[in-house]
Amino acid sequence: MKNKTFRLVLATFFVTCIAQAQVSEKELLKKTEETISKIQEEKPNGWEKKGVFTFLANQASFDNWLAGGQTSISGNMGVKYDFNYKSDTWTWDNKLNANYGLTKISGQDLRKTDDRFEFNSLLGKKASGEWYYSFFFNFKTQFDSGFDPANSSVKISHFLSPAYTQFGPGMMWKKSDNLKVNVAPATSKVIMVHKHFTDLGPAFGVAQGQTSRYEFGAAVNAYYKFNIMENVTAENIFTSYTNYLEDPYNIDIDYTLNIVMKVNKYLTTNFAFQTIYDDNAFSGFQTRQVIGVGVNYGF
Repeated sequence: MKNKTFRLVLATFFVTCIAQAQVSEKELLKKTEETISKIQEEKPNGWEKKGVFTFLANQASFDNWLAGGQTSISGNMGVKYDFNYKSDTWTWDNKLNANYGLTKISGQDLRKTDDRFEFNSLLGKKASGEWYYSFFFNFKTQFDSGFDPANSSVKISHFLSPAYTQFGPGMMWKKSDNLKVNVAPATSKVIMVHKHFTDLGPAFGVAQGQTSRYEFGAAVNAYYKFNIMENVTAENIFTSYTNYLEDPYNIDIDYTLNIVMKVNKYLTTNFAFQTIYDDNAFSGFQTRQVIGVGVNYGF
């Protein structure tokens, strides 16, 4: 009986040890995976690429509607593509934005509602903490012709007229991909237009008879994206520029707010607001606002 009891106790002991070893091995494996995942999140290495195509649609229809109204339909297409590189000492963020929209109101010609092409590139070399030595490049223009609101037969802009280019060295503070500020105190800016826009006078700051204008000044760029609540994100993009060579206190401003309310993987409600102050182009604030239900495709 004693031998049987001893063998039972011994067997129980070995089973317990094996079970504890298996649990310890699982816990160790889990902790190792968590540590590797954390390191990858904190210090990602190499290229990360992502893009999204969005189509926004709006439609209104009226038939014998005594309160009044005009039947209309509009659509906006947009593409955002990011390709970013990261290492322990380098960061290189590249962002491409392209938007184009049309609207058709009953009894009127087809009109453009949105038109934008912009490319941003920001290179950073680790300095200390969250600070980086930086160099930025920005290019923006439009795809299609623009016409005078008061006279639809007068063309006031078209592809690459105007085209804006900015570049220069600076310092960047980068908390994360969703929160960063770049200050470039030695920024070159080039404005280009076709000569036929300056035949009769200056256009977009370019002198009469000329096709380009060079400026030298300071630029500040900021980006902040955050979650307002679950499935609702807000993206803030701010840029400013002051020209040392002429009216340095007259600061150009460009601010964009994008709010995306996610319905599911493919459907969203999108709201975009942009305001620009650039007295070389227009003596006042330019604003645009777009809202609609969007169909999204990620790539």
